[in-house]
Amino acid sequence: MKLLSMVTALSLAATSLVNAPTAAARYTAEIRRTEYGIPHVTAKDHGGLGFGYGYAFAQDNLCVLASWVITLRGERSRTFGPKEQSDDAVRPVDNLTSDVYYRGVAASGVIRRVLAQPPPLGPSAELRELVAGYVAGYNRYLEETGVANLPDPACRGKSWVGPITADDIWANLLDLNRMAGSSPLKEAIAGGEEPEKTGAPEKTGGPEKAGKPEEAAAPAPPGSNGWALGRRATRSGHGMLLADPHFPWTGIRRFYQVQLTIPGVLDVSGGSLYGTPVVQIGHNARVAWTHTVSHAQRYTLYRLKLAGDGAYLVDGRAEPIGRQVVEVPLQDGTVARRTLYTSRYGPVLAAGRGDGYAYALADVNAANLRSADEWLAMGKARDVAGLRAAQDAHQGMAFVYTLATDVSGSATFADASAVPHVTDAQAERCTVPSPDPSLEAYVLDGSTSACLWGRDRDAVVPGIFGPAAQPRLTRADYVANSNNSPWMTNPAAPLTSYAKVWGPSRTDVEPRPRVSLDMIARRLSGADGLGAPGFTLETLQATAQGKRNLTFEMMRADVAAICRAHPSATASDGRRVDLRQACRTLAAWDGRATLDGAGAILWREFYTGLERPHKPGEPFQQWWKVPFDPEHPLTTPRGLKRDDPYVLRSLADVVQRFVSDGIPLTLTPGQAQRYASVAIPGCTEAEGCFDRIRSRGRLGADGRYPDVDTGSSFMMAVELTPSGPRTRTILTYSLSANASSPHHADQTALFSRGQWVTERFTEAEIRADPRLRVTTVRG
Repeated sequence: MKLLSMVTALSLAATSLVNAPTAAARYTAEIRRTEYGIPHVTAKDHGGLGFGYGYAFAQDNLCVLASWVITLRGERSRTFGPKEQSDDAVRPVDNLTSDVYYRGVAASGVIRRVLAQPPPLGPSAELRELVAGYVAGYNRYLEETGVANLPDPACRGKSWVGPITADDIWANLLDLNRMAGSSPLKEAIAGGEEPEKTGAPEKTGGPEKAGKPEEAAAPAPPGSNGWALGRRATRSGHGMLLADPHFPWTGIRRFYQVQLTIPGVLDVSGGSLYGTPVVQIGHNARVAWTHTVSHAQRYTLYRLKLAGDGAYLVDGRAEPIGRQVVEVPLQDGTVARRTLYTSRYGPVLAAGRGDGYAYALADVNAANLRSADEWLAMGKARDVAGLRAAQDAHQGMAFVYTLATDVSGSATFADASAVPHVTDAQAERCTVPSPDPSLEAYVLDGSTSACLWGRDRDAVVPGIFGPAAQPRLTRADYVANSNNSPWMTNPAAPLTSYAKVWGPSRTDVEPRPRVSLDMIARRLSGADGLGAPGFTLETLQATAQGKRNLTFEMMRADVAAICRAHPSATASDGRRVDLRQACRTLAAWDGRATLDGAGAILWREFYTGLERPHKPGEPFQQWWKVPFDPEHPLTTPRGLKRDDPYVLRSLADVVQRFVSDGIPLTLTPGQAQRYASVAIPGCTEAEGCFDRIRSRGRLGADGRYPDVDTGSSFMMAVELTPSGPRTRTILTYSLSANASSPHHADQTALFSRGQWVTERFTEAEIRADPRLRVTTVRG
């Protein structure tokens, strides 16, 4: 097939280049790019839509996906070395551990088995076409451009860059769904013993081998904020939505902003995670939705009673422990070999073995590819009822709550995710001592089939709760979540009648969810200084980016009292520290983490220092003046113990560190926080900040944190009207991971200044863009 040369997304000229039509062309798509490089992809069918999307994504972010494909194939040790860190942005591990894990997944045949099933257990024909087209589009761009000519120097000319396959995309979708289960437990699954190279006697490291139970503990997944506003909360009487997912700013779990259109079939716009051909958070003309990370458990451990000879007991009968030998090619041409163990419940962990027991991981998303079809169906919904029907049909949400609204102003919340079917009664009957007390998951008795997960008639797969058991709430005012458990979705209608596996109820709401609910309450009463009560699109934007620091608001008066009583204090090293300048700084600060918020960093270091022991072995301190009261969940805990020596010492320690390092006590977020050399406002989760940010590391002696790596990522404010959606968005880290792209930090600069992008959704809006660039791709 002869093709005309293609213009890339990085071209600054507004132009249209159309491939010569041929009868052999299978895919056709039009890519229209508006401000900030945002692509709007249109095609006549799902295959063509995937082709256009894969092509557009490769123009901007090919290197990120190319690297991740090496990860999913278990080829990082051969490519980059076994001891280097993997490119997992949520929890990186060494490449060898990563390769063992992913080669084990591939060898298990789980993807092949799921693809062999009819929908909804297996993918629909439309999704298969979308994936095939996405792969073809990515590969077409790579073929036309050539590895040696790629615009991103991160992978230009690299030998490890090559075509991808549909299996790579299915593997990415599966790994995304396992993100709160198996995937962050790679070390516990793959084992930590030094593998033997091919030709040497195998070190089996059998199930009886002792390990470190703490290796099984999973880190907390990314967070988010979400509001679905109903007709009683908005000035227009129509639905409005705020999406604020807090996902990584680097790697494969970044969002890519896109609009996907098949005329008369699909027209959806929003954020799509890298390497996935569907929109995860977005809207169409009548419905908008978002997700936040759920409190529900995604896996349970099963304690196996070992029977010797490589077996374990279930109902008094011995079942053999499966063995899977995984071989990983290394850079030096040798092959490392490691043995993985399996059971009826799932992989047998390398950690926690001993005393006649081992532990197996049962991941509710171990074979879940249903989420992509669910998102595809949600994008086609006409109202909240249709969106809920799509979720009930697929039941594929892996680890998130769903908040949605529609033109009529119906607002709904549901934990429609896959959750292990463990009732409270079964948990009480089957729970055994945990190998790691920090694990937030049930550890069940694997020696009896009575402790297997249950089954609901309305569940599409055995072992999960069906829709009738899910925590749900539909309101005409609002539903909201900031990673708190379902019970405070709306304080006027607390949810409590759900099993504990879904998360706690009547427990500390935590600062970020508290400030979220307070922001809504103040806007509905008009007490926030933004004008008449009720939300407009403009006040929704202003509220979302208010940069309030709730812990400072709650403790401001107590800090002032401490400062009046103690102009100086003794630090942990026994030295006397003058507190007067620090106290003046905090007294003058308005409590908002804006770029020029002098005092914001001083407060962060003081408050987060309260949570860290001052000396090794020192116990956790309780500094709240008023402890949590479940009868007053939105106003407790509060206050600071003014006379507690620990509190005073904490303040002295942070002031001493600032002074000794030469850091000004008036240090601002704009001075301390960066991404791609752009100053970033905001504060952290612990401080009670709504649109929070995080750096992976502490404040340096130079007064700078490491670059921001997590936080508000794809922010979207939508007002649904009968004449079409009005939408404002901001992709905080911008569209392209390529540092040489003009779209690498252009939206980041807007985010720094508190600005938004006016979305172009309708044909008229897209065509009106004076910077519009149009490309037609065929292949």
